[in-house]
Amino acid sequence: MGIELPLGGMIALNVVSWPLIQLGLAWLFTRLPVSCFTLRRGWSWEADGRFYENTLRIKCWKDHLPDGSAWFGGGFAKANLTSRDRAYLERFSRETWRGELCHWTAIGFTPLFFLWNPWWADLVMVAYALGANLPCILAQRYNRTRINRLLARFT
Repeated sequence: MGIELPLGGMIALNVVSWPLIQLGLAWLFTRLPVSCFTLRRGWSWEADGRFYENTLRIKCWKDHLPDGSAWFGGGFAKANLTSRDRAYLERFSRETWRGELCHWTAIGFTPLFFLWNPWWADLVMVAYALGANLPCILAQRYNRTRINRLLARFT
């Protein structure tokens, strides 16, 4: 811990900082052109999404996650597939990569909290960062495997 704060100040700084980081990143990432995000292939262990369905039971919980892109103008809604057109599916796939990168970036901010938190609160911050972002990352990856399956029909 580098910066000494009273417990109340530390808690307040944590409670204010995380939403600012998460919302700031979401706003920033929605402003980046879609061309910044390449089409991504899945990993073999994802088994075209079956890993997420069978092991993580993702269909039971993914629809309960917030879609941050809907909070800012210009975001791409990913709650429903509205077309099977190739251009739309490619855009959707890119948008899942945008969302995934945004959440990985948020996790990357975790060490910032080590500056003012004691070791036990560092553990809480790591748990929060992973708990708040990994489910969203998994949902983005799962959706991308499904979209890529549809895109494979065009080749």
